[in-house]
Amino acid sequence: MCLKRIGVVTSGGDAPGMNAAIRAIVRLAYSNGLRVFGFERGWEGLLTNTFRELNPRSVGGIIQLGGTILRTSRCPQFKKKEGLKKAAKTLATNKIDGLIVIGGNGSFKGALKLSRETETLIIGVPATIDNDVYGTEETIGFDTAVNTAVSEIDKIRDTAISHERIFIVEVMGRTRGFLAATVGLTVGAEVILVPEEKLGIEEICKVIKENSAKGKRSGIIVAAEGVGETHKIAKEIQRHTGAEVRLSILGYAQRGGNPTARSRLLASLFANHAMELLLKERGSRIVGLQNGKITSIELKESCSKEKPLDLSLLKLARVLST
Repeated sequence: MCLKRIGVVTSGGDAPGMNAAIRAIVRLAYSNGLRVFGFERGWEGLLTNTFRELNPRSVGGIIQLGGTILRTSRCPQFKKKEGLKKAAKTLATNKIDGLIVIGGNGSFKGALKLSRETETLIIGVPATIDNDVYGTEETIGFDTAVNTAVSEIDKIRDTAISHERIFIVEVMGRTRGFLAATVGLTVGAEVILVPEEKLGIEEICKVIKENSAKGKRSGIIVAAEGVGETHKIAKEIQRHTGAEVRLSILGYAQRGGNPTARSRLLASLFANHAMELLLKERGSRIVGLQNGKITSIELKESCSKEKPLDLSLLKLARVLST
């Protein structure tokens, strides 16, 4: 295969740094004599054959922007056999030799299925604030989301101390607790709640009561959204401890904003390795950071394994918050 035309798609939830990755891909491609086509609104663009050609000038001034200039959307039709075949036909019609998919686990599972229907080489670039992709220690956007949450919780703690209250702060993470664990540790949270490790009301209240006995009249509990209905948890804690408890849900602000230098750096390094793989005519892989080095693993392996959460972070946070 003589690589001439490549496509790029941003799929699933947006993450700060996706634009930096698009920029790097386009400019690296052009430096190697390749044309780049950006499919719009995630997998939907492959089903509707909606794309635009990108060049070094069209990606100027986007490295600092959050979100994705290609936009993204959920596309249930793509999960069906007919949708996959339609996407494969779009790639063939437009003579796309390589496709770079920027996204998370869901995007990569879709990419794996598509790879079985097309001869186009497919490479995954992990970008998700959840940081739950197997095969990389960190994803594009995770550092930005952590810093966004930390900045907000630092402000909330000021109020918690002033009013002598307990605040539960809900961060994103429907099934995994990578964001909650890192944020909780770095804001000095007294309790961190993640889906991977169930913590009962009795245990939570025990920590609060112990802290109160030591003279602590306020506290921060960081909870991943996947642990359950946090407003009910707040009421239960208040009922069992008598403490004044408030709930703050950070929401979608965690996905937006200007990417940090770290997120931009990973976007550029991941894009570079993705392009190297395509130029070597290697497909069905995802790039990632492992032991401080940029490398790659098979797409199938990434999709079939679950990235473990380091639960020792929770124990460390507990000790440091006493």
